[in-house]
Amino acid sequence: MSALEVARDALAVVLLLSGALLCLTAGLGLLRFPDVLTRMHAGTKPQVLGVLLIMVGAAIRLQGWSATWMLLLVAVFQMLTAPVSAHMVSRVAYRRRHVRRDRLLVDELHTGAGVGDRVYRGDEPADAPPEEPGAALRESRREGRREGRREDGAG
Repeated sequence: MSALEVARDALAVVLLLSGALLCLTAGLGLLRFPDVLTRMHAGTKPQVLGVLLIMVGAAIRLQGWSATWMLLLVAVFQMLTAPVSAHMVSRVAYRRRHVRRDRLLVDELHTGAGVGDRVYRGDEPADAPPEEPGAALRESRREGRREGRREDGAG
């Protein structure tokens, strides 16, 4: 074996092992992190990079055009689907209130007070539980009584 083949094999081994390590840390993050958003972060960022490193290492080791094109297609498919699916799962989890809102630094999806319905806000489904059920229901009833008095007074 020539020195170039040894260097190519060593680079392939380093890429394969580092990709496998990143995929392992992604799996551990899915098991260890406390809520959906952090799990989605752990499941996409290191996992996608780990798969890409494995694909590059395999392409270097296999050295065939047919294998390289197949690995390239797998890598492109991974880069297109993993972030989009994680984004959609996170949106659904946020709407269904499976997110620890106390851990969010910025909550761009939360609508402020005084906008729309007091019980259900934003783009949540109707069957999602309210954040503060008692306070939201009392406020909604108060507003309903005020609107009822206005209709009675006008008619």
